[in-house]
Amino acid sequence: MFTPVRSNFAGLTKALANLGLSGVDAILADLGVSSMQLDDPARGFTFKTDSPLDLRLNPSRPPSAADWLARVSSADLAQALTENSDEPHAALLATELTERRAATPFTRTLQLAAAIREILLLQQHRPDPAADDDCVRRVFQALRIAVNDEFGVLDLLLRQLPHCLKSGGRVAILTFHSGEDRRVKHAFRDGVRDGVYAQTNDEVVRAGPAERRANPRSSSAKLRWAIRA
Repeated sequence: MFTPVRSNFAGLTKALANLGLSGVDAILADLGVSSMQLDDPARGFTFKTDSPLDLRLNPSRPPSAADWLARVSSADLAQALTENSDEPHAALLATELTERRAATPFTRTLQLAAAIREILLLQQHRPDPAADDDCVRRVFQALRIAVNDEFGVLDLLLRQLPHCLKSGGRVAILTFHSGEDRRVKHAFRDGVRDGVYAQTNDEVVRAGPAERRANPRSSSAKLRWAIRA
């Protein structure tokens, strides 16, 4: 039996209990952010428009990205940039952003993007200045992950999954960046080692050329699966 469960990850086991289910045959978790949220300028997920620096998936839950960036230490910001987006200029960006906020707090998306580009100009060696916007994207990604505690929620999901699946049940998780994929890969690998899962895929499943052309946001997607022992 396959039963769809509409729930946030933190309440997955509770949602199944409320349905009177001890376990399910299959779980599919899509970790992508909704395109409707990404494309809404008021949410601040893009630096293509001048919008409030918000980045919250749930606008009713503080802090916003502007509030978080106003309080975070330079060391913690550097750590977030490294862990959340593999940002190679994390130390430089963290130092400069925390110094600059004292004069002018970051409250708008274009304001933050412009500051990041200015900071990158301080580098002595810039092999590819055209890639500056990639750095801006990574910073926005890192802030979004931090503000929404996305890795904390994912870690909780990965701990709950074995208790939600029947023996032989399958789970598939679609990730969209390396930080998510590493967590899923390690959880499934460790689960196989510990006898929790019977099998997992060694190589990720990726979108094919036709799908990437039709949906460019699928380019970064990776699918991993596991079978409950």
